[in-house]
Amino acid sequence: MEVERVRIRVKGVVQGVGFRPFVYRLAVRHGILGSVVNTSGSVDIEAQADPDRVAAFLHDLKHELPPIARIDDIRIETLPAIPTESFSIRPSEAQEGQFQLVPPDIATCSECLSEVLNVDDRRYGYPFINCTNCGPRFTIVEDVPYDRALTTMKAFPLCPVCQAEYLDPLNRRFHAQPNACPVCGPSYILTDRDGAALVSGDVIDGTVLRLRKGMIGALRGLGGFHLCCDAGNAAAVEQLRSRKHRTGKPLAVMMRDLEMARTHCCIDNAEADVLSSPAAPIVVVPWQHESSSVCAAVAPAQLFLGVMLPYTPFHHLLMQKFAGPLVMTSGNRSEEPIAIGNDEARIRLGDIADFFVLHNRDILNRCDDSVVLVQGAPRLIRRARGYAPDPLPLSAAGPSVLACGAAEKNTICLTQERQAFLSHHIGDLENAETYDHFEETIAHYQRLFRVSPEAVAHDLHPDYLSTRFAHNWGARQGVSAIGVQHHHAHLAACMAEHGVRGPTVGIVFDGTGFGPDGTVWGGEVLVAEGGDFRRLAHLEQVPLPGGEAAIRRPARMAVAVMHSVLGMDAISCEARRIPGLRDGEASLICQQMERGINSPLTSSAGRLFDAISALLNVRGIAQYEGQAAIELEMQAHASTSRPKELFPVLLEGEGPMVLRLGPLVEGVLAAQQRGEPVPDIAWRFHATMAEASYQLAKRCCEMAGCHVVAATGGVFQNRLLLALLQRRFEASRLQFLTHARVPCNDGSISLGQALVARARLQGGEV
Repeated sequence: MEVERVRIRVKGVVQGVGFRPFVYRLAVRHGILGSVVNTSGSVDIEAQADPDRVAAFLHDLKHELPPIARIDDIRIETLPAIPTESFSIRPSEAQEGQFQLVPPDIATCSECLSEVLNVDDRRYGYPFINCTNCGPRFTIVEDVPYDRALTTMKAFPLCPVCQAEYLDPLNRRFHAQPNACPVCGPSYILTDRDGAALVSGDVIDGTVLRLRKGMIGALRGLGGFHLCCDAGNAAAVEQLRSRKHRTGKPLAVMMRDLEMARTHCCIDNAEADVLSSPAAPIVVVPWQHESSSVCAAVAPAQLFLGVMLPYTPFHHLLMQKFAGPLVMTSGNRSEEPIAIGNDEARIRLGDIADFFVLHNRDILNRCDDSVVLVQGAPRLIRRARGYAPDPLPLSAAGPSVLACGAAEKNTICLTQERQAFLSHHIGDLENAETYDHFEETIAHYQRLFRVSPEAVAHDLHPDYLSTRFAHNWGARQGVSAIGVQHHHAHLAACMAEHGVRGPTVGIVFDGTGFGPDGTVWGGEVLVAEGGDFRRLAHLEQVPLPGGEAAIRRPARMAVAVMHSVLGMDAISCEARRIPGLRDGEASLICQQMERGINSPLTSSAGRLFDAISALLNVRGIAQYEGQAAIELEMQAHASTSRPKELFPVLLEGEGPMVLRLGPLVEGVLAAQQRGEPVPDIAWRFHATMAEASYQLAKRCCEMAGCHVVAATGGVFQNRLLLALLQRRFEASRLQFLTHARVPCNDGSISLGQALVARARLQGGEV
């Protein structure tokens, strides 16, 4: 009988996801002899049988993957047949310089959930139940190959029963590295602020009792701590806000299941799929205020609510017993990184939480919850747990680059061959803890994915800590530091996500970014290809009176727009009585701009939205970034008439074109003076901005000779603006792109920096 022997080398998400037992079961089913082994760079399979059996084995290998496995590359080599009698799983092999993909943390699967709720199961009520289809991955892994000895589970030797499961190729816990049970695994304890144990019985019962009393808990989970309280208790929520210093900004809520979530929110099938997915992110969905017991203090002035479902066994057990929505917000003080260690949490969260729920399994990599909008397709707003460190495929191979990202919503990115490892959300580099996390993340990703960068990319802003790090790191490593303009990076990230290499026009709307001309950019239409870009159009520039002060106080931007765009004098500006300004302050702001004192020019779309929000008396003082623009969008969603009439706009010039703001702002003020409802004015403003953006992009495509348009930048987190713009492009011949797998905000800046830097290296420009 003819015998065929092949070596199959598989790369992708194939470690820590039950791939080897899957291969073993396939081999037994098809009568295949040989072996399978994890290496640092791949999973290698040797398969020997008659050709038909081998062909059937290969077919099923590609088409019957475990739920969270993914094959990115498969290579097959024919070998001489050898005597062999069985199919075996060989011990893992470390290989110098090779790397293997590490899967993200995965929500509890249905089989484990069934077991943890089954009183007859030996893991009944065990809050660390997992298998090869679920549980922690990235947050516990030290290095590859992904084996227990290289995870934080090495501190928990398996009991005989768990060991038998771990070694049985036909068991779904075969080589499930976090495998454990109440006998041999990690455990929880309930303590006070000083670490003293509070209960000797059930930790879940003790937690529920305290939450029902209106207390605030710090709960240690997969990637760090949550701060938790009863979402229906307004006093508890306000206390949490006060202690956490998170005034106004929406908080996420955990619901027991989809059924509960649908009693509080309007959730369509696409949103339900994302909520129930293995990534289990926070999904921002329409909030049914009239039927929801979630108090208004959870998300003030919002029509949408950030909802997630339980994704760990502990969450499921807690939600089953509490039986109501719980606030689950990041375990940190505002703007700090999420706490991960027990001692660290007691120090950093001790004056926020009334009690602590701690466990003794170390968290190696802190990882916050991901946030998703579903708008046609899922759109990541924050990429973290459940998605990182899964790499993004690149359209071509290139040099390895480290990109250091922006100052806010920071991520880092490392490229290796045809993959980009965009990190989990790190945060705003404003304090020592976040900066330390930034440096730790760079070192860990380099080690984990065996990347030796040939260059380091950074933002052009000289004062960003990420920029300073890049220059210092590049000098130490002897590699070039490559500056990439902020909005060019935004556009490059969107192009990379879609595998676009040709010229692309980008509508790049955000808050602020350092412009090469020394002004503050933020309302740009660019064309980019490779490592180059040109600015083809922008919003009219206005002063940013007080710099950062104008960002925190949109009322100052309202004065800037009235004074510089409409030519209103100080007396007229003062007469507007804009909320958020003290008596006489408008006159002082006008003097500041006239004298050029700390009033840099900006073309920022984000600041324009802020100004309109303040002019309409929606929000004059921002308690968090983007609040004025977000609340303006909420007003627009509340419009019942949704008027079709647009405000006038004026496009001037060609090098670059400028969208003049005067006619638009005059139209807004005239509508307000006529007594038009604020929601209708807000709707017309959004519709006008969408139409103006479309017209700008269309003209720029004609100028640049291209047909691809990308919308990017933090302003496009505005779902109404994006929906109106998408609708306009659907009727055109232009191809329209926006973000899905990476955030449109500064969370994807590092990806764009990396791609621009690679293009410049390949073009010999560095």
